[in-house]
Amino acid sequence: MTKPIKWLLAIVATFLTLVLVLYIAMRVFVGAVDLDAVLNNPAEFNPANVGSQIQVPDGFSIGTFAADLTGARVLRFSDEGDLLVSMPKLGQIIILKDDDSDGRADRREVLLQGLNGPNGIDFFEGWLYVAESDALGRVSFDHATGLTTSPYQQIVTGLPGGGNHWKKTLRFGPDNLMYVSMGSSCNVCTEDDERRGTLVRYSPDGTNEMIFARGLRNSAGFDWSANGDIYATDNGRDLLGDDYPPCELNLVTEGAHYGWPYANGNQEPDPDFGAGNEALIEKSVAPVHNFKAHNAPLGIEFIDAEGMPEEYQGAAIVALHGSWNRSEKDGYKVVSLHWNAAGEISERDFVSGFLDDGDVLGRPAEVVQGPDGAVYISDDYSGVIYRVAYGEQQQLQLGSVADAYSAENSLSSYTNDDVDRLNTAGKALYNQYQCIACHNDNGRGLKTLENLGLKYDVETLSEYLRRPNAPMPQFPFDEAQREALSVYLIDRYPGS
Repeated sequence: MTKPIKWLLAIVATFLTLVLVLYIAMRVFVGAVDLDAVLNNPAEFNPANVGSQIQVPDGFSIGTFAADLTGARVLRFSDEGDLLVSMPKLGQIIILKDDDSDGRADRREVLLQGLNGPNGIDFFEGWLYVAESDALGRVSFDHATGLTTSPYQQIVTGLPGGGNHWKKTLRFGPDNLMYVSMGSSCNVCTEDDERRGTLVRYSPDGTNEMIFARGLRNSAGFDWSANGDIYATDNGRDLLGDDYPPCELNLVTEGAHYGWPYANGNQEPDPDFGAGNEALIEKSVAPVHNFKAHNAPLGIEFIDAEGMPEEYQGAAIVALHGSWNRSEKDGYKVVSLHWNAAGEISERDFVSGFLDDGDVLGRPAEVVQGPDGAVYISDDYSGVIYRVAYGEQQQLQLGSVADAYSAENSLSSYTNDDVDRLNTAGKALYNQYQCIACHNDNGRGLKTLENLGLKYDVETLSEYLRRPNAPMPQFPFDEAQREALSVYLIDRYPGS
């Protein structure tokens, strides 16, 4: 064999090794590889399909309260019945007003903007509280007018941000204290900051920080039952097969540990972190209910079922965001949980049909009950808020939830010289960070990029690169680098 051929083979082997290492590292350390949301964009959402697919229990109806809400997440109603929505990707909190009380929002206004990944929101004693990715803040709020009446101020800073589960959930309990869920930075690991993978409690002014409970990998939703117990959803770890471990509902008590990362499910040792932690595993608290593996339960709300069938008395509604780590997708629906006299919990479909023969049509994220008794559900995939009510008729009239872009329009504000210059810089970044390992064009990568120009313009793609969904790592790009990479990708994958 000649030297040139040997050198060529060595180069190819080295490249393939780098690709394999990168792929394994992403699967092990990045965490939940949400294949449906790698390049999540509402332009893929087909409202006609959703309208024909969605199912609710007999006697209930479903309508659309609002649409065109990019990445809508946590929902909270003001005392006057206005709906506040957190939009982490846009850094905004908005307010929706249903002026004519017809079950559809008539107006929307931006209350706060420029925040760092705002997710959890709640009201307490005249304040609107917000959980950003790395801070907690508040602003005085006039419920009568739906307006803020003071500058926004951060009352807790230096919280652990970034990583896989950077969204934080915030709620006030019946004890008038503030509870904040801080998800893990990873799929499974030992955290550097002990507040990750926990539920943390504060006084309303942000003082007296205390870790209330540990071992909660990503408890994105929690609520109090009528008797004052805290129930929290939790997302089980990934990469251990289709059906293991289960996602969880935990009855959370002060000082308890719920297993992660040392145990999964009912005190079952984790294959990576269980050894040597047997004593802690033995003391860990098992879930009170198991959701299917990788169903990703997020928001939970105990409802007042007055006017509903008796079976919903004392029930909780849970949004299942949906799986990626299964050979066949599962979840992508909203369920109701029912307690019997013995305390046993059964799970029933409440809103289903967002999964159509493997195609994802929607991803329920958060739930809240409105002052009208209806259940409101945010869908951060479609950018829609649904309204589910009992004993009334509604229509699911979604209209167009997103405008498709074209490469011509996306790059129309750039001169040819600018496009050439940015293309060169963007291509260099694409190669430097080995993007081809996950975005190859032969269909074997985690996500191919065909028709990217139909889904994003430069501004929206740059924003996505600033705060990407798992499994894409958060690269240290500055604004100019994000613009260059966006131009390069849109020019390379314009769509037709």
